[in-house]
Amino acid sequence: MASSSGTIQTVIQVVLALIIAGLAYVLYQSITEPYERIERQEAITEATRARMANIRTALVDYERDSAAYPDSLGLLLQHIRNDSTLSARQDSVFGTQLELDSLFYSPRTGTAFSYTVSDTGRVETYLLEDPDTDDKIGTLTGDPTQANAASWE
Repeated sequence: MASSSGTIQTVIQVVLALIIAGLAYVLYQSITEPYERIERQEAITEATRARMANIRTALVDYERDSAAYPDSLGLLLQHIRNDSTLSARQDSVFGTQLELDSLFYSPRTGTAFSYTVSDTGRVETYLLEDPDTDDKIGTLTGDPTQANAASWE
């Protein structure tokens, strides 16, 4: 009789230990999963802003070379490929080697960045926008102080 109650007590202890381990795992996941999701979102935001900053650098270089901003991102791509300084020294100009095929697309959804040029004011300006967020660089108002300003800086 005593061994049967000892066996039941051991079985209950094992079951309780398994329940505790399961609940500890659920608790761990409920704490770390949201944090990991936020970390992934922040990494995507950083990647998106880095691409937009690289486009801004290329736009400034294009404007310096031709005294106007390109009419489209396709013309900017041709400029990057054809400009000897930009193509030969991408690491020093952009801080990293560019993947030109994906440069003009948001890492979030793969949607192309929106690019608009305004030449109606005394100063030509552009607006580069991420279609997935409110991030943008530049302005269409003609305010030269906002010409290359990023919304997150």
